[in-house]
This record gives sequence, C-alpha cells and structure tokens, in this order.
Amino acid sequence: MDPIHRGPEEFGHDSKGFAEEAGRRRPSRDPLTPDFGQQTPQQARVVTLVAGDLVLTVNPVDGSEVELCPPGRQPAAPVRRTPEERADRARAAAPPVPPGPPVPQLPLLRRDDERERLTRLLARGRSVRLTGPAGSGRTALLDAVAADCADFAPDGVVRLNGHKRTVTDLLYGLFDAVHDAPLYRPDRTVLLETLRTTGAVVVLDDLEFGGAALDELLDATPECAYLLAATPDVAAPGADSPLEEVFLAGLDRAASLELLERFVERQLTEEEANWAGDLWFESEGLPLRFVQAGALLRQRDELRTDPTAYDEYGYLENRPADAPVPAAADSDVPLPSLGEGAAPAALLASRLSGAARDTLRFAVALGGEVPHQAHLPALVGDTHADAALGELAGCGLLSPAGSRYRLAAGVLAQLVAAGYDDDSVDRARTAAQHYAWWTGHPSVTPARAAAEADAVIAAMNQLVPGEGSGRTSAAVLLARSSAPAFAAGLHWGAWERALRIGQEAGRLAGEVAEEAYFHHELGVLALCTGHPDRARAELETAISMRGALADKSGAVAGRRALALVEDRSGGGPVPGDGGTAAVFEASPPLGVPAVIPVSMQRAFDDDTAVVASVPVPPSAAGKGERRGGPLALIGGARRNLVAAGAGVLLAGVLGTVVTLGLTSNSDPQGGAGTSSEQEAPDDGGVYDDEVTAGDPTPDDPSTSASPSGSSSASPGPSVSGSASPGGVTPSGTSSSSDAPSSPDTPSSPGATKSSVPPSKPTSSKPAPTRSATAPSSPAPSETDDSPTPTPTESDTGEAPTGPDSSDLADGVSSSSAGPA
Repeated sequence: MDPIHRGPEEFGHDSKGFAEEAGRRRPSRDPLTPDFGQQTPQQARVVTLVAGDLVLTVNPVDGSEVELCPPGRQPAAPVRRTPEERADRARAAAPPVPPGPPVPQLPLLRRDDERERLTRLLARGRSVRLTGPAGSGRTALLDAVAADCADFAPDGVVRLNGHKRTVTDLLYGLFDAVHDAPLYRPDRTVLLETLRTTGAVVVLDDLEFGGAALDELLDATPECAYLLAATPDVAAPGADSPLEEVFLAGLDRAASLELLERFVERQLTEEEANWAGDLWFESEGLPLRFVQAGALLRQRDELRTDPTAYDEYGYLENRPADAPVPAAADSDVPLPSLGEGAAPAALLASRLSGAARDTLRFAVALGGEVPHQAHLPALVGDTHADAALGELAGCGLLSPAGSRYRLAAGVLAQLVAAGYDDDSVDRARTAAQHYAWWTGHPSVTPARAAAEADAVIAAMNQLVPGEGSGRTSAAVLLARSSAPAFAAGLHWGAWERALRIGQEAGRLAGEVAEEAYFHHELGVLALCTGHPDRARAELETAISMRGALADKSGAVAGRRALALVEDRSGGGPVPGDGGTAAVFEASPPLGVPAVIPVSMQRAFDDDTAVVASVPVPPSAAGKGERRGGPLALIGGARRNLVAAGAGVLLAGVLGTVVTLGLTSNSDPQGGAGTSSEQEAPDDGGVYDDEVTAGDPTPDDPSTSASPSGSSSASPGPSVSGSASPGGVTPSGTSSSSDAPSSPDTPSSPGATKSSVPPSKPTSSKPAPTRSATAPSSPAPSETDDSPTPTPTESDTGEAPTGPDSSDLADGVSSSSAGPA
C-alpha cells in the first residue's frame, strides 16, 4: 500500500464499514420530488398576554379569547430600563441605514440660537412646542437638541413620532420606552400612576393634535419635559397650556447657498449661484428644497461627465486632486428651470434606476408610506431593489418617520401630478397580498409586523373604497392576517384600525364569516380597553352572525366574552348560554296562576322578568275558582303559604263545629216523644242547606214540596236553641234547615227517636277529600214532607251560603265562636 495514500483501514475503519456508515449518514441521491406527506403544517401564531386584570389569548383562527387573570398570573411591577437598555432600544427604533453609497451628512446651519434656547428651556423643566413649515429642518434640529439633553432627566431622552398616533398611542409608547414589561399592557389607571413618576425629556416629532388632547398628554406626565415639533396647520395648545412657543423659519440666502455647496461638495458657478438665489426667493429658504436642488446639480454633473473617465482612477471622490478633469459627455445639459427646482420630484425620479422608480410608484399607491427595504425585492421583482432606498434618500425624496421612511413633504403631490398613480390600484393589491402572506407567517415576530403597521394600514385603505370584489377581498385577507399580529405586538391603535377597515371590507365583499370575526375582535378590544357597552354591541352582533353560519366554536368564544362583559358590568344572563332565572319546581295549586319568568335579551334598561300566567283548564276551574275565593288571585309563593294556612284554620273551625254538633243533646219539643233532630231524606239527597234560584224560601211555608212532588201534612220537627246534629254536610261545610216547620203545624205525638242512621247522600261529582259522617237521625215517615234538596258546592262549584236568620243558625254561630 502506498504510504502517502493510506486507506481507511489505517485509521481504524475498513472499507466496507466506512462505506456503509457513509451511506447511512447521507442518502445516495436526493429525491426528485418532495415528500408532501411529511411536511409539517403551518402552525397558527397564538400569543397570550395580560391586559390590565384580563388575560388575552390572541387566536387568529376562531378569534381572541379573554378571561379574568388568575391570582397566580398577575405580572410583576414594571421595571425601569437601564441607560444601556434605553440606548439599545433607541438604536433599534431608528430608521435603517439605506444601502448603497452613503448619504451626505449635512451640518446644522444657522440654528445655534434656536438650539441654545430649546436646550435652556428643557434644562429648566419647561415644555416647548417648535412650530415650522414642512421641510424647514425641524427633525435635524430635534436630533441636535436631543443629543444636548441626554443627561438632563433620570429616565433619559425618549424619541417618539406622532405620525398617525393618538394620545393613547403616545402614552403607551412612552411607557414601553421607559419600562420593561413584555407581553403586558396595563389598564389606564395603572398606566397613569406609572407615568406620573416618569421623568424624561420626551422629543416628539410630527405632532398631529393639539388643544384638549395635548393638554391630556401633558397632564398625564407632570414630571416630563416635552420638545414637540409640529406644522402651523396643527391645532394650537389650550389657553392655559404651559408650553413655550418657538417658531422655526427658513434659512437666509447665504446659509442656503452654503448648504447647497456642502451637498454638491464643490463651489457653485456664477450661473448656479444665480439659479440658487432665485430658488431661495421661491422656496423661502426651506432647507429641504436646497437638498433636492443639490441632488439635481449632482445628477447634472453625472450627465455632463464621460463615464469612461472613471476607468483610470475609479469613482469621482477617489480621484487625486491633480488628476485632469474628464471630458464632458454632454456639456449642453442646462440647469433646471425655476419650476423644476421648486418641485423637483418628477425630474429627480426620471434620472433614477428602474427599481427606484418602481419603489416610488408603490409609495404613491400606499399614500406616501415607503415599504421597508427588506420588502422591496419581493414587491419590485428585483433582487437588488433594496438599494433603491439609498438612491431615494440621497435625493432628498424621503424623510424619516419613526423607524421607517416616508415620502418627503410635497413629494407625493408632485409624483401624482407626474402620473405615478396610474396603476396605484394594482400595486396596492400586490402590496396587500405580499403583506398578508408576510404578517401571517409564523416566523415573523409581532414586533416586526407592528413596525410595518403604517404601510399595511395604508394598503388596506387604498383597497376598501373600491367596488371590485377582488380589491375588497384582498383587504379582508390582509386585515385578517395582520390584526392578530398587531394585537400581539401591543400596537392596539393599528389593531383597531385594521379591524374596522376589515369589517367594512367584509361587508362590501359579502364575506359574513370574516365580518363576524372582525365584530368579535372589536368586542374583545373594547372589553380590554374598558368600554363594556361597545363590547356588548360588537359581541352580540358577532354571535348572531356566527349563529346564522352555524359556527359553533366561534359562537362559543363570543358567548364567553359576552358573559365576561355582563359579569363586569353587572348585567343579566347571556342569551343563548342556558342562563335563565329560577323557575318553580312544583306546580301551583289549582286556581292559582303559574308564574314563569321569561328572560329577555336586554329589552329594558334594568333586569326585568316578564311574568306569564298559565291558564287553568276549564275542568279544574269549575272546581277551584270559587273555592279559592280571594286566594285565587295570589301569585306568589308567600301568598300560597298564607292561603294554605287559612285553609287549615277553616278545617279546624269546621271540625270543632262538627264535634260540638255530635256531642250536643236535643231538647224535646211539643211532647215527650218528639225529637229536635233533622230528618234525613229517603232519596239520599243532600241536606237542604242552601237557597238557590227557584227554590222555596223559608218565609213561605205554603210552598214546601218534596223532590218527588208529593205534599204531606205531617209537620216537621220543632227547632230548639241547640245545634242540630245534622248541621254538617257530607262535604264538610256547616248547614242548617233553611225551611223549618210551620209553627201552626202540631208536632206528631207519636214520633219517637229513631235509632236507624240515615243513608249517606250521593252525588254525581267525586267525593271531596274532607268529609264528615252524618249523625243518627230518626227514620222519615211516609207522610212527612221531605225538604227540597239543593245542590252543594260539589255540584255547582259555588261556596255555600250562610244560614238564614233562625235560632238554629244563632246556635251554630255561638258554638263556633269559642273554639275559634
């Protein structure tokens, strides 16, 4: 074996084993087609955060869920950031450095007085409002003053941008800049308590509000000194505002020419100086116009220079000073006109690369918002399109806005006039489709999505006003994908705007399921921000729409959130979740209307139960409507108990009367053989204890007749002052003889007391539960007149009437009064 080319055996491996191991480590060949069965599905990005005393779970599929924070999950108190952490966060929040040739760094000219005054006011804790027209150099002055005030406050300098931001957005932005509280959004009470102890110099650029909103911002942070920058068209602060006003004007003629020379990095010719003087008069000395004019002069120099002259020495800035000036390729390139110098955007764009012009078209389609440089290759279709951002920034067509760039002041209108908005709808749809894929990808963090919120919202805004279903559907898709990312990134201002635009787009496109999702999310957002009425309205709308679509999981999530709204606001039961008021478990007695509470869905301001009365069947009404008497109108459980007690008391009184009647002795009247007991009828009828219509009255003795129609001259028994033992009807009610014998009729001397008990009366109705046995009475004779039977309560359903004025009735009343 060659000692130089040793085999694997000399290293402890044989050739066969080494080949087998290599085959196991790497397959012999890659598969020609991917194995689709082994691909892992894309997971939905679910983020859980704490908002006040609520736990919010951002679920992009079924909708966000919210619940009360358990005792063990309350976040710790916010911790203040250290100076190093604040510096790192400030660098991350700065706009990215555009690729390509470096942008010239221009000095701050003729601003020493304003810079010194602003620094002095901030050192004394005063707040200042710097007002100047767009393009006057406010941002550059703010950068210089912020560097001078780095050590003035314990919490350092905080840079914020007010472009499309509300007071609430700025307050939470200040909280996040000073405190480290990941995945936690305090409620407004905790937010204001925390910010009252925050001491920082807040540099706020592009302020867009004033008046009461500005006063609210200043009152919420009494220990902070503000340096605000705004344009003259922004509302002025309140009359009692403690702000100091500083107005920033344009540069003078000499400073403007100096700025132009520094930008082109050479001396101006006499012709160029005269042109710059006219431009200064036209633009009132705005620094932005001279930066753009310098870009025009640099492009003119490039057009006049022969490109082949760079072969020997390289680029122009690397050429030696004694090198000869290259020959002009086109020495007849004229200076821009005064109009082109005052509005140079179209001329500058015409001399840029194709990728830079496409970037400007996307910026026009997005309302002036420039996409991040990482998105430009995908949008433009050029792998080197990210370098276009450097070209635009070097020409003065861009201005920083927070962590991003947007078109400089006046550039949007100039490009629209030049026709850069011809295909803005198609480009907005392309941007929306790209952002929908990007914001929904699990690898994109919520913080990155929140940083691109302005461009995403601008893409949705451009698509919603259209009538085409393709445009609105793209807006719905973008809002559906980006809204959960904004919520998880704690950029709730963009979250609310995306939800409202998506809801409107879903309504226009007819996508009911997506519209229901946006209503649900708006309800959750309102609940987390402390607006229960708005949350209730949005959630009820979402529940009804999802119920119509048979979306069970979505409807359940909506009902859970609505139950929490009702619980926090002290409302009634939630419709559709089975929560109803208590009902009667036992049926009420006959004659008493049943009470059934009916739960209404917020039909009244207060919680009112609607009571429905269940009608009683006719058969039961005939038996119980009169028996109950006044108790039939009682509908409450307490009144039912009172009615039952009254019935027990009445039964006791009647039992006492029956007992007294059974134990009393009869006095003989008219002779030794007479008896005072009432005779029982032969036919088993009931006792004559009531006077009904058509019956003979007790005052008319001549109309006494038997049920069979026979008349007898045999007198009836005489009446004494004792209670008759026959004074109780089979139904248990007190009765007496309503038709006593005529006093003219003599008592039968041969009448004796019978020991045979009378037969019990019969009735076609069922016998009542409470009955009393009739006492023994003498057997009726064939010649006696039987009393006319009258129907009882069991037959007519009416309560028995009281006895007539007779000695027997008086005896019964006097006997029952004592035991009662």
